[in-house]
Amino acid sequence: MPIIEDLPLFPLTSHLFPGGRLPLRIFEPRYVRMVRESFDREHAFAMCMLDPKGNKDANTHIWPLATLVKVVDFDALEDGMLGITVEGIQKVEIMTIRTEPDELRLGRVRPMDNWQATPLNDAFSPLQQKLSEIYQDYPELGQLYQHPQWQDAAWLAQRWLEVVPLEAGQKQRLWTADPDQTLLLLNDLIQSQ
Repeated sequence: MPIIEDLPLFPLTSHLFPGGRLPLRIFEPRYVRMVRESFDREHAFAMCMLDPKGNKDANTHIWPLATLVKVVDFDALEDGMLGITVEGIQKVEIMTIRTEPDELRLGRVRPMDNWQATPLNDAFSPLQQKLSEIYQDYPELGQLYQHPQWQDAAWLAQRWLEVVPLEAGQKQRLWTADPDQTLLLLNDLIQSQ
């Protein structure tokens, strides 16, 4: 996949990785425009992680690794907002960012290799069981996945990165490791709590 120019960026405190799904409520005019225009593009937009130490005016408030997403469902909500569900497709690196007059950020992004599906090591079965319990306790999360890929280490590691309460910089570093390393660190973190 070649470099993508002028890809809209959607920075959030929530995180989404390839293979993940996330419901969003869209209300700001710049993001309504982003979603509307996404239907005319091959690539919808990129979900980005916010860096609270960065400078918004200099566009350093967005971490460099992001997820290219596509809109898989949308609906007008009772409160007048636009409800969409997005699915993570591709890991990308943001190379440059520019700001439109309405403050929508556009990025020049380079696609990166997604984690490849790998069989889950038996040592990480407790992580699979714990995430399954979380999805049962929070059915709004669990119902996003009609066919969970419990035996895929990459899928499991990325779903954990979406729910574990770590700051974005830590998630960025874990995302540069491989799935087993990430699961090992997550397992240690979860077992210690």
